[in-house]
Amino acid sequence: MPRVLIIDDQKDVRAMVAIVLRVNRYEVVEADCGAAGLKAFTEASFDAVIVDIFLGDTNGVEVIAVLRERVPGLPVVAVSGMTALDFMEQSPHLANVVCLQKPFRPNDLLRALHKAQAAAGDELPAAV
Repeated sequence: MPRVLIIDDQKDVRAMVAIVLRVNRYEVVEADCGAAGLKAFTEASFDAVIVDIFLGDTNGVEVIAVLRERVPGLPVVAVSGMTALDFMEQSPHLANVVCLQKPFRPNDLLRALHKAQAAAGDELPAAV
């Protein structure tokens, strides 16, 4: 079962993403801030990470950069409800990050996750 880390400071968004992933047979770990997400990442291995760009304690872009320093090919989906995510291509740590604009539908999330995994050279199991 693939393991996905969700880093989002909005409890409702985190819960919705977690439900969608669990229903589709993913193991999910939730973090409510960048620091908690980075801590969880050091304590376990993950097949992919979903990161909100605007977190209460830090910038999601910085979190992604740290994650990618640790695991360069890590599949990442960046989500944001505040801005277009075109700037993501400007850093080498953000290459192949799949961007998803809030609000999104469950199928959009699953497609983004599969796209991120494919960009990393791996395939997650198809959604059920």
